[in-house]
Amino acid sequence: MTSTLPTGSTLLRHARVVPLPDLSGAAGDAPVDLRLEDGLITAVSAPGERLDPRPWDVVVDLDGRWVLPGLWDHHVHMGQWALARQRFDVSAATSAPEAAALVVSRLRERGADDDSLLMAVGFRDGLWPQPPTASVLDDALAAAGLPPVPVVVVCGDLHSAWLSTAALRRFGVTGHDDGVLREEDWFPLLAALQEVPTDTLDRWVGEAADAAAARGVVGIVDLEMADNVSVWERRVAAGMTQLRVAAGVWREHLDRAVARELATSDVVGGTHGLVTLGPFKVISDGSLNTRTAYCHDPYEGLEGPHAHGALNVPTDELVPLMAYATRHGIHCAIHAIGDRANGLALDAFEATGARGSVEHAQLLTDDDVARFARLGVVASVQPEHAMDDRDVVERYWPGRAARTFPLRRLHEAGVRLALGSDAPVAPLDPWLAVSAAVDRARDGREPWQPQEALPVDVALAASVRSRVAVGQPADLTALDLDPRTTRGDALRAMPVAATLLAGRWTHRTF
Repeated sequence: MTSTLPTGSTLLRHARVVPLPDLSGAAGDAPVDLRLEDGLITAVSAPGERLDPRPWDVVVDLDGRWVLPGLWDHHVHMGQWALARQRFDVSAATSAPEAAALVVSRLRERGADDDSLLMAVGFRDGLWPQPPTASVLDDALAAAGLPPVPVVVVCGDLHSAWLSTAALRRFGVTGHDDGVLREEDWFPLLAALQEVPTDTLDRWVGEAADAAAARGVVGIVDLEMADNVSVWERRVAAGMTQLRVAAGVWREHLDRAVARELATSDVVGGTHGLVTLGPFKVISDGSLNTRTAYCHDPYEGLEGPHAHGALNVPTDELVPLMAYATRHGIHCAIHAIGDRANGLALDAFEATGARGSVEHAQLLTDDDVARFARLGVVASVQPEHAMDDRDVVERYWPGRAARTFPLRRLHEAGVRLALGSDAPVAPLDPWLAVSAAVDRARDGREPWQPQEALPVDVALAASVRSRVAVGQPADLTALDLDPRTTRGDALRAMPVAATLLAGRWTHRTF
């Protein structure tokens, strides 16, 4: 990691710039030269022509590699992603007993004398034949001759967790004898479980940032449940300068941002221009895998008051919050997954005149696709979730699959798309998102709802925030393959040769 931001001049030779829609600048198969100075692109040669090097230029030959603007992940929970990279993964489990067996195996590896909390991540029970319960974990530990260790297994969508009886007692949880906490009952404990020593978490975040840079990433929108502005001020001051960060704001920190007179996109002082204020984040409903996304129609097989999902923040609470943020120049990022939640989020945007995005927008009515465009609301989407959720959609939203993850219809309606991962729900790797958006397939399966696939140039344009042109940030990624002609597993594993942030190399393989 770099503790300061050096300036200088770099001349990149023989760069083939990938053309993207609505992003004017250099493009085409004929190589160009790019001059980068003091963090900006200051010169671009005509196609096939050269820029004369100056004595102080550092000349680097890209040897015809394909160049894109640096990639952004528009929805990340960076602290949780860094923690998930360190925690035990049970995502391969296809049943509660199988997940419990994986937990038992991990506990045996730790040794019988270690009775500390075990944190695991990644369970998805939407298709499991039986529900996860505390007794399933308790019985598996007892059958293996292990003590009643506290175990917390976090759902892959982050909206619920599965606890052993010992963990319920450890954290004073009452009224949830089944061992599963959802939504507002779970989120406070999620925040508490992230409390590792600051220097340890920052080290893990730095490692995650390095890994992101190696995939061509130059920036993230960090929607971690934290005081993200202060957190990233600290990290940049300590030398963590691999990424640009739009620091999301939660309700409990909104007044602080207002008091500092920070509006969305304002640079946070003392961060070398790397940290800006991001959007105001609200989680309005739940998730599909937890069966809490708020829908017009009930979930298949569910009855009673929760059969339509959960509305975490009702409209009469959401509207004044968004209005307050809007008055102070802060955009809004409203989590909405179910079609009813999306409709209510758009109602709130219309009532307040707020700018910003709906995060996820997984299930939409036809009318609301048009309303996104009319209101100018960004659809901040995570295409890899479609690959994770396709079977769960068919199980719980029968007859609605054609309205889920409607990326092509949003694009054709004129809606601006912003691609992301929602890491740790999906890995922080834009190539997974691009591939899922373009191929609508993974793991050798047939494409799912292929009519909603995006053109590759549209998916790439939704993954960047700049262009390759004079005056633009010198944020670039160089690729060993042409992403326009690469598909399937090769696109998911796109070889990234180099990443530059403000003209500095944050990743380089040649």
